[in-house]
Amino acid sequence: MLLASQPTAGGYLTLAASQAVSLNTTQLGISLVLSLAVLIFLVTVVKLHPFVSLLGAALVVGIGSGYGPVATLTSFTGEFGSTMGSVGILIGLGAMIGKVLMDTGATDQVVNTLVAKSKPATIPWIMALIGALIGLPMFFEVGLVILVPVIILVARRTKLPLMRVAIPTLAGLSIMHACVPPHPGPLAALSQFKQTGNVGLTMMFGIPFALITLVVVGPGFSRLASRWVPVQAPADFVAKSEQAGKEETRLPSFAISVCCILLPAVLMLLTSIFEIAVPGFKDRTDGLAQTINFIGNPVMALAIALIVSMLVLKAASGISWKTVNDSLGASLPAVAGILLIVGAGGGFKGVLVSTGIGKIIGTFVEHSNISIFLLGWVIAVFVRIATGSATVSILTTAGILSNAMTMMHAGSTATTLLVIAIGAGSIFLSHLNDAGFWLIKEYFGLSVGETLKTWSVLECLLSVVVLVLVMIASIFVPITA
Repeated sequence: MLLASQPTAGGYLTLAASQAVSLNTTQLGISLVLSLAVLIFLVTVVKLHPFVSLLGAALVVGIGSGYGPVATLTSFTGEFGSTMGSVGILIGLGAMIGKVLMDTGATDQVVNTLVAKSKPATIPWIMALIGALIGLPMFFEVGLVILVPVIILVARRTKLPLMRVAIPTLAGLSIMHACVPPHPGPLAALSQFKQTGNVGLTMMFGIPFALITLVVVGPGFSRLASRWVPVQAPADFVAKSEQAGKEETRLPSFAISVCCILLPAVLMLLTSIFEIAVPGFKDRTDGLAQTINFIGNPVMALAIALIVSMLVLKAASGISWKTVNDSLGASLPAVAGILLIVGAGGGFKGVLVSTGIGKIIGTFVEHSNISIFLLGWVIAVFVRIATGSATVSILTTAGILSNAMTMMHAGSTATTLLVIAIGAGSIFLSHLNDAGFWLIKEYFGLSVGETLKTWSVLECLLSVVVLVLVMIASIFVPITA
């Protein structure tokens, strides 16, 4: 683990006593560039599986920087396990819910209703709104695994290019994740500004900024993305109405189907509302607080939603319990490869963080003489590009600038704008070292190049538009209280 001190005059980073190693910053920078080049080469030229490619890239940057082979493997496997613990369970449960929704006809009913009541030209706008609503209380990965079947079936049913449907939905999910509490990134940033951080004020600014950005970027960029990557929806997801003669059933109602889709979001939002309305609610030990925090935990919310969906949709569709139960096991093979790739992406990120690349970049940019809001965005962008982690980007940037905001006697509104700017910078240019990049690539059956031209560009556009809104708002907001 790295010490909190700055690099020494000789250009070295000194590791903790348990790791008697010094890292030369130039050597670290070269090894980082080399590791990314190796990763791109292995994935695009050699066509090596991304899991093995990510492991190789992690070894290159860890050993090449002087961090050490054993320490590199320890960082990789530790962050791999951490990623699986935080994301893997959610992906698994989300995949099960998605398969139950498909096999019982709930997803099919939602698609039928959307298509019947909408013209093809309005579908991207409707999907953008759905992505934002789901993304407001829900983690990006959870919302993605639930909405992937809807995205694919809507694209197939309307004959629209996949990107015309996927891009607006992903934009809605991503922008809420970056700008609006109770997502962990904005909350983590607010925690660094203890005197002036305000969750309610951040939501008041963050939600309008997110919606304006979604309107500006989502459906509009989907037109361009569909020309750059003119792919159709993959055939891996089969709608219930396309399974001829499998089982005599009926489609559940639209209301029941939507309720099952939104249930995990509602459970998570319930906890967030209590945390915002009641200070210290998360740390309380009384029965009500424990119950709300328990059912609103993302893992528990998905587990509850899964059981409720199985019972309710079985009764509504008339299919057998065996069919519903079989859906759980059938959902897992499709995500097994995704889980390994996402975990390896987390492992690669762990090595980059352990070697100190985020601290080096933050120190370099910190002394730039620019607006505090633009500075926060720039630092977050550099750390995000280097480490692939939005959360690490936000925490690093907020930690660097917290003392500066205190010295400037910044008010709550200025702190709010800075938190949103940092959140926007933290999603800039999702690429090969980001686990989310591989999640998008695998779910939609895209190549690395296609994912870069669509998902990566989308993240850049969302980030820049939010920054512009922050800079405009900052004209009318005094920095000091």
